[in-house]
Amino acid sequence: MKKADFVASISAKSGLSKTQTDAAISAFMDTVMEAVADGKKVSLVGFGTFESRERAARQGRNPQTGEALSIPASKAPAFSAAKAFKDRVKEAR
Repeated sequence: MKKADFVASISAKSGLSKTQTDAAISAFMDTVMEAVADGKKVSLVGFGTFESRERAARQGRNPQTGEALSIPASKAPAFSAAKAFKDRVKEAR
């Protein structure tokens, strides 16, 4: 599902215009990205949690040459689905 499809679906379910829905979804995404970038967790009960996770430094290998190289530590965004979300996906089979 692309963003335009998502906006249309939310608009139909909420009764908001597509323009209002797009603005709300964009505000939601900006807010979540800002919070996670600041090291905060965003928990939505019944949906899941967005957070930043640390990746440790490690050794890698160049697949073309076989040469060892260092991969530095980094941060990455992560999402953990809530139990209700996981159960809904399991039932959809």
